[in-house]
Amino acid sequence: MNSFVYNIPTKVYFGENQLDNLGKELSQFGKRVLLTYGGGSIKKIGLYDKVIAEIQKAGLEVFELSGIEPNPRVDSVREGAKICKEKNIDVLLAVGGGSTIDATKFMAAGAFVEHDVWDFFNEKQAPINKALPIVTILTLSATGSEMDAGGVISNLETKDKYGRVDSHLLPKVSFLDPTNTFTVSPYQTACGTADMLSHIFEVYFNMNQDLYMLDCFMEGLIKTIIKYAPIAMKEPDNYEARANLMWVSSWAINGFINGGKRQAWSCHPMEHELSAIYDITHGLGLAILTPRWMKYCLSENTVSKYVQFATNVFGIDKNQSDMAIAQQGIEKIEEFLFKTLGLKSTFEQVGIKKEDFPHMAKKACKGGVLPGFIPLQQEDIEKIFKMCM
Repeated sequence: MNSFVYNIPTKVYFGENQLDNLGKELSQFGKRVLLTYGGGSIKKIGLYDKVIAEIQKAGLEVFELSGIEPNPRVDSVREGAKICKEKNIDVLLAVGGGSTIDATKFMAAGAFVEHDVWDFFNEKQAPINKALPIVTILTLSATGSEMDAGGVISNLETKDKYGRVDSHLLPKVSFLDPTNTFTVSPYQTACGTADMLSHIFEVYFNMNQDLYMLDCFMEGLIKTIIKYAPIAMKEPDNYEARANLMWVSSWAINGFINGGKRQAWSCHPMEHELSAIYDITHGLGLAILTPRWMKYCLSENTVSKYVQFATNVFGIDKNQSDMAIAQQGIEKIEEFLFKTLGLKSTFEQVGIKKEDFPHMAKKACKGGVLPGFIPLQQEDIEKIFKMCM
């Protein structure tokens, strides 16, 4: 196994009534705060008023940028970076889900550069040498952006969607109150669940010899998701369910489960091409792709991992052939995503067209090979796309 460094210095306030600490935490970074949020749901649930009250109580000056979209746009990042420069912002406060937090991360980095923020993502891959401090208040359990150093931004003009990871983007402090997710719809809860599962699968399905302890940990995360997601969908104000999902979302992608693994991700690059063109919900795209990717990657060389997954997570009877066990494990995931969560199961249902497959597949593998659980060339990715129809 590989050696590794694990360093996640994000301070987390988990649970109810933790916003009493917001002013204190923001104040350590300065006096001028840029508050970022999405379409206004934080006002409907009363969170906006609480946040403003705590900021004012601490004697801080607040500026606002609202309207950050799902699949956040580079235009929002540009606007935020501009405000940071013009208003001499000291700290950014992102209140929302992964889209708001992702966009805010690159606003923080954009505050220190003169070039277009899209240069962080395009072929220029401009370095991120500095970023303003970021504090987050999470309202949707899904991406784990509240406790990781990455983000994904879309460009509607070029129909591109790219991710970037840099240690400067890691939030300094995150407030995770499960009650702030009580109003999340069943659909968005389901999509967030699919996103969390995919984060774990991208690491778990790996044929390298790694820490057994981490495999057990990931299996525990998966079982937690399977147990509590349906409860949260049926009982949206069930604190236990929302709390478990919220904490899983952070630990699914904060780097802990990697444990030195060097394997690249597969489903996320493929899904980014779907939502770049069709602007579908990221978790929904992952839900449609994931079981088909699992089927495509199944072989005599990889079947042992599927057996481990199926028997440890779902308790599939071991007294069968390895292939039969593996296939039943995949069927269980399909049943969970499409029946239990009720997500759409095909590209046709969400309007994705076959004629875009070659273009999307080529971009996903960058014209070469997409490394991952098994290496995927353009032809392989097109076949997976076809399995999703």
